[in-house]
Amino acid sequence: MEMVCLGMGRCKVALLFAVAMDVLGLIALLVGIFADLERQGRDFGDLLIYSGAILVFVSLVGWIFWYTGNVEISLAELEQDNVLKSSALVQFARKISRHWSTRSRKKQ
Repeated sequence: MEMVCLGMGRCKVALLFAVAMDVLGLIALLVGIFADLERQGRDFGDLLIYSGAILVFVSLVGWIFWYTGNVEISLAELEQDNVLKSSALVQFARKISRHWSTRSRKKQ
């Protein structure tokens, strides 16, 4: 069965977070650069410029989550990957995954 993804994909929350952080960061950057904010000896332009840059940087987390959440790999491709099945790193990751999943089941 093939899934058809229309529009924004499966990870809408991550996409909305990324877009919101980009918009807020860009607004803060532009206001900090172009607005005359010197009142009573205080300059908030630098604060807005730095916070805008930080918000744009934080939006990268949302973009990464959105992209990785929309990567599709078929079950046939996963089953054909015999090279990684014998890897020590994969076995270690499976051991940790099983440990965490059994631990979370016990808590419920």
